[in-house]
Amino acid sequence: MSYLEYTVKYVPTGLRKLLYVNWPVALLLVAVASVGFLMLYSVAGGSFSPWAEPQMKRFAAGFVLMLMVAMVPIWFWRNVAAVAYGLSILLLVGVELFGSVGMGAQRWIDLGFIRLQPSELTKITLVMLLAAYYDWLPMKKVSHPLWVALPVFFVLLPTVMVLSQPDLGTALLLVAGGGGVMFLAGVHWAYFAGIIASGVGLVATVIQSRGTSWQMLKDYQFRRIDTFLDPSQDPLNAGYHITQSKIALGSGGWGGKGFMQGTQSRLNFLPEKHTDFIFTTLAEEFGFVGATSLLVLYALVIVFCVASALANRDRFSSLLTLGIALAFFLYFAVNMSMVMGLAPVVGVPLPLVSYGGSAMLVLMAGFGLMQSAHVHRPR
Repeated sequence: MSYLEYTVKYVPTGLRKLLYVNWPVALLLVAVASVGFLMLYSVAGGSFSPWAEPQMKRFAAGFVLMLMVAMVPIWFWRNVAAVAYGLSILLLVGVELFGSVGMGAQRWIDLGFIRLQPSELTKITLVMLLAAYYDWLPMKKVSHPLWVALPVFFVLLPTVMVLSQPDLGTALLLVAGGGGVMFLAGVHWAYFAGIIASGVGLVATVIQSRGTSWQMLKDYQFRRIDTFLDPSQDPLNAGYHITQSKIALGSGGWGGKGFMQGTQSRLNFLPEKHTDFIFTTLAEEFGFVGATSLLVLYALVIVFCVASALANRDRFSSLLTLGIALAFFLYFAVNMSMVMGLAPVVGVPLPLVSYGGSAMLVLMAGFGLMQSAHVHRPR
């Protein structure tokens, strides 16, 4: 009797599902989150408060949430994909009506026990909806203009709403994540070539709009672009963040200055050291080796997700898994590019490492969907 036959015959269904969980991915997520706990402990000066302890509790809750989502049959998530997307849109409308303001932006809904950022939830529900859409749509219609227009609308609707908050970073991630799922579903490359050309034209138009009555970006967003192009022109104001970030990255060298020995973070030169710029704290204290090690952990999560998707014969499950992996990749790729000066500062956290509540819980729920696809795949 094979292992699979023995499991099906003698192991209870609930326990069997736990055995089918993609545990390499789960353990890699624990490893990545542990790096975050370590760095939050460090930036607090050797204390679990105010950041490390709440982060550990949130991750524990998120891990349980991931397993709970994983136990639910994948067909259920396929059937509720449109409802989940619609709910996230309603929450975005709620942000516009009675959302709370933080750091000059209206992005959160205060639920008392947590400040929910609906745009984070939208990243996952958009992937769910697109995966369900392309699972329903016959392959011969995937590249037909009429059937391409509908998913484009699904992507642009929340993107426009998020831009109005304003949150340029999340808006870009929505477009990139949604477009990525469409490409993986088989939409013809010519559409993407047209979008890229249109994007270049849009960038030119945005630049031309500066200082006019129809200016398309906020002044602080233009300053971020200026800072990205030349941080040295205003090193004590608009260019301060990225200048200090580069100093921290470079001072770490190969092996770093040592745990809790990073001068940029300990002396508070490094801004947002516990959120968006926590990667620079890691690089300063553990150097190139520590930064690369975290990148390897991220890459392994992606590899195992892609392997699970390729082995899954269910189209919805495969697209959902690839979409979650793509969203995860965009998270850390944009954040690392941002703090290294390779991309403008757009306020994207480092997944599972940066301090935050709703972002972590939503991401763990997303991995729960990936686990559900893995657990319930045809065997």
